[in-house]
Amino acid sequence: MLLQFAGHTFEPLLSGALFWRAESMLLVADLHFAKFSSYARRGHMLPPYDTGLTLKRLERDIEQTKAERVVALGDSFHRDEGAETLLDTDRLRLLALLGKSHWTWISGNHDPSPHALGGVCVSGLEHRGLTLTHEPRRGSLGMVAGHLHPAATVYSNGSATRRPCFVHDTKILLLPAYGSGAGSMNILGPTFAGLFDHRTLEVTMLGRNRLYPVSTKRLVAGI
Repeated sequence: MLLQFAGHTFEPLLSGALFWRAESMLLVADLHFAKFSSYARRGHMLPPYDTGLTLKRLERDIEQTKAERVVALGDSFHRDEGAETLLDTDRLRLLALLGKSHWTWISGNHDPSPHALGGVCVSGLEHRGLTLTHEPRRGSLGMVAGHLHPAATVYSNGSATRRPCFVHDTKILLLPAYGSGAGSMNILGPTFAGLFDHRTLEVTMLGRNRLYPVSTKRLVAGI
């Protein structure tokens, strides 16, 4: 399955990553490394396995795509000091990935400060006529972003199903949250109001074993 956006061709992956083959670039949004361990420090005892699961996805995607560049579209760490609080095993796995590709870290609202893990830390990136950023801005053109954790809800056989999704119109393309501990929000909810032109909206839903293009006529609000 391919996505056409702003004159470029992208390959959405079941993991939630977006591969730009012409640029050998893997795009990921909202990794939220060390999310569960940050909860633990506040007294909410969750097993800190989310980062390891996310790294496993990244390892697989980088190996399969052979991506020469990785661009993380912000909120890569759940807290601004997340790069310093990674578990040792997770840090070593991430450093190994940093050695395989050129990484660009775009700052997000959860992690606005640069870190010293490796790669390049920037506030945004202009590339081949596209703006790669964290938070989408209404009225922008050629913007690829994350931040909102988009999900599509469809009603079928008497029940509603919500799954993360890629969603775009002719101006803005949003990636689903990549982190295994990240949540999602219905694209028909108030957070997305006014962001897209629904006449040109295209939705690609992450299934359990494959990707599904979803007609906007099948989308429902709610969960």
